Amino acid sequence: MKRSGFLCVTVLCLDFFCLISSQPQSKPQQCRLMAGPSALPVLQREGDVILGGLFSLHDMVLQLIPLSSPLPCRFNFRTFRWMQTMMFAIEEINRDDHLLPNFTLGYKIYDSCSTPYHALRASVELMGLLFPLILSVSVSVSVSLSLSLSLSLSQVSYFSSCACLSNKAEFPAFLRTMPSDFFQVDALVQLVQHFSWKWVGVVAGDDAYGRGGAQIFSEEVCGIHCMIFFCGAMASIVARIRSSAAGVVLVFALEQDAGALFDEALRQGLTGVQWLASEAWSTASVLSTPPRFLPILQGSMGFAIRRAVHIPGLQEFLLRLHPSSPDASKDPFLRPFWEEVFGCSLQGDGGGDSQRGKPLCSGSEDLGSVRNIYSDVSQLRISYNVYKAVYAIAHTLHAMRSCETGRGPFPLHACPDTDRVQPWQLLHYLKQVEFSNSFGDETKFDVNGDPVAVYDLVNWQLGAEGQVKFVTVGRFDETTSLGRKKLHIQKTDIIWNGNQTTVPLSVCSSSCPPGTRRAIRPHFPICCFDCVVCTAGEISNQTDSIECVRCLPEFWSNKECTACIPKQVDFLSFNDTMGMALLSVALLGSFCTATVVLIFACHHATPIVRANNSELSFLLLFSLTLCFLCSLTFIGRPSEWSCMLRHTAFGITFVLCISCVLGKTIVVLMAFRATLPGSNVRKWFGPPQQRAFISLCTLVQVVICAVWLAVSPPSPHRLMTRESACVILLCDEGSALGFCLVLGYIGLLASLCLLLAFLARKLPDNFNEAKLITFSMLIFCAVWVAFVPAYVSSPGKYSTATEVFAILGSSYGLLTCLFLPKCYIILLKPEKNNRKHLMANLNACLTLSSKRNIKPFVSYSRGIVGMNTNLSSSQWE
Repeated sequence: MKRSGFLCVTVLCLDFFCLISSQPQSKPQQCRLMAGPSALPVLQREGDVILGGLFSLHDMVLQLIPLSSPLPCRFNFRTFRWMQTMMFAIEEINRDDHLLPNFTLGYKIYDSCSTPYHALRASVELMGLLFPLILSVSVSVSVSLSLSLSLSLSQVSYFSSCACLSNKAEFPAFLRTMPSDFFQVDALVQLVQHFSWKWVGVVAGDDAYGRGGAQIFSEEVCGIHCMIFFCGAMASIVARIRSSAAGVVLVFALEQDAGALFDEALRQGLTGVQWLASEAWSTASVLSTPPRFLPILQGSMGFAIRRAVHIPGLQEFLLRLHPSSPDASKDPFLRPFWEEVFGCSLQGDGGGDSQRGKPLCSGSEDLGSVRNIYSDVSQLRISYNVYKAVYAIAHTLHAMRSCETGRGPFPLHACPDTDRVQPWQLLHYLKQVEFSNSFGDETKFDVNGDPVAVYDLVNWQLGAEGQVKFVTVGRFDETTSLGRKKLHIQKTDIIWNGNQTTVPLSVCSSSCPPGTRRAIRPHFPICCFDCVVCTAGEISNQTDSIECVRCLPEFWSNKECTACIPKQVDFLSFNDTMGMALLSVALLGSFCTATVVLIFACHHATPIVRANNSELSFLLLFSLTLCFLCSLTFIGRPSEWSCMLRHTAFGITFVLCISCVLGKTIVVLMAFRATLPGSNVRKWFGPPQQRAFISLCTLVQVVICAVWLAVSPPSPHRLMTRESACVILLCDEGSALGFCLVLGYIGLLASLCLLLAFLARKLPDNFNEAKLITFSMLIFCAVWVAFVPAYVSSPGKYSTATEVFAILGSSYGLLTCLFLPKCYIILLKPEKNNRKHLMANLNACLTLSSKRNIKPFVSYSRGIVGMNTNLSSSQWE
């Protein structure tokens, strides 16, 4: 019967409470448990066979006090009706000509007073009966009798439902017309499952009924490890219910104990709880009339024994009672019943009643004029169990008397001795009894002595006159064939707590929506959890997911973490802010370079342009333009051709640019050696040689790039990491050696150029640009030295942006340092752009050099003067 699929979604918080004395609604009578030899009050009738009956006609709350002390108790009208039903059934059987003809049944009925002590005393007096069988009442009484009397006295219980009594090894002589709590718990579990309640509080009475039922419920719902035992005062239990936030609470207790709990709940104003009732109080009149518990119990629901159809003649039999009837003096229970119903005192020996302030009864009182649970035959459930129990005994006795000699069920086919019935013979026939009554209901016992389990699901609703109505809203039938539902519910007929029509929620934690997972709370039951959002890259597409599922490498979770979507492709694009900024800077650099070319072209005949080798200047400006433009190949979606173009274009254009700067540096240095005596330097550094030098330097880079592209060219690469929502498109360098050779060759030329420019930095300022080349090379080298660690540490597209930034930074450094001072003189200081100004500083240099006795520089200076004073205009370049 266990449901493994239900275990992971349901939890039980099980609170046991000890029975605590509570103040009753009206002033109770005082009952005294007599420990002495006094005879117990008994209601009896003679017959051929006497049946024993135990009924708890007085209810009381157990306390740890001496047995001789008075206990608060109250006459129970409902139980008194059960007793009258037994008497009615016996009289009905005695009138039957077919069942036990010419045979009469009698009875001896005792009040167990809700205590095992009274029950044991009564059972001892019943031991002398010819027919060793009694009708027992509560679980505690049934257990006490079974353990004390064993097989010497059989029991047919009409009220005991504890599943423990189904253990025939321990209780072999116990049978009942009340279904076992095992079936009731099965019905309750299916009810909880039907409405998807996952956080159910359970309060159980501290007796065999409460503990046994709650134990089975806990095992069925979530396993024994989910149980939390709690024993304390009612106030603590109500506070525990409030703090647990359980919307549904099952109370598995007898009606007296449930009443004590609801008293405290009413006092503390506990509302908003959907109460589930065990069978013991699901239709209890003591809780429903008067309807003082209605504010908290309206909408309560629970299983009750199947209601019987109308039993003809029963109500008239109940209303026949009157103190003036001939048999009234033989009924020791009539007087307390009558006085409790009408609130008056009957004359007689018990005159003490009048001393309690009760008026004397007039004698005109009529039970038909009083509306109470005793005369209400619309909800015959336990009364019907009593009725069936009496008939089961009658059919047992009938079967024993009908045994034919030589065809009996005992050894040697013997029949039972009906004059002196043996308990084991009686038990044999009782277990075999099977009959259908006049209402068509079948009665029989299974191997455990239990009847067929059929329950009504009753709902406490408010009637038109303000009273409680027990409305049947469903049915549980254990006899349903395999594969069919046992529980049937009419949801539209249910009124929930607070007069609501929607099913209440009862969860420790709300369901985790898609995109989250459950995280178990430490030290809490399994149904208590927190909803944790799935981490980026993980999803959950179901409610109450236990774990999140990681997306495949090429996918990423959406914003809600409910589905995997293709990762966003990320690269340095013309559309994003960074790409647009770099594009703007590159185009600005190209425009500035073009502007410088235009300025130099317009002033190509001026000394400052001609004195610095205009051919190399224009070639350098052309290469700088290519450098600015090659940065554009790094922006945009990488492809096969763009990856190969960007690195080769970058390598070749920068080598061309640095080669031009290196050529200018060498020209500056060699110009000072050209006029030395016996020097033939000029023929090795004329314009043709400069062109050949630049071409040769550039050709080396071209060869490196060609080999690189042939062996292992750069290609597009998709960089996918589980921690990133993007697929980064990059250009893989292919051969790392090829990439290092390209950068290394550029670095070699730049270092050489920086060294030579540094050596020529003190030459006349107005004549050469060695200082400008030194500054430009320092910036160039600083940029590319910083580029290496920045490129390695930059993630994704930022590494490409770093390379573009290095290209643009170094290009701007060359353009600014080499050409900005010249453009300044050309545009803003045109008076300095003449031969006289260029030569003026040479005489000062000669004078300064002679004073400092710097012979080498003097000789260079003289050579320059001689060279420049004798050069024609065509040689000036």
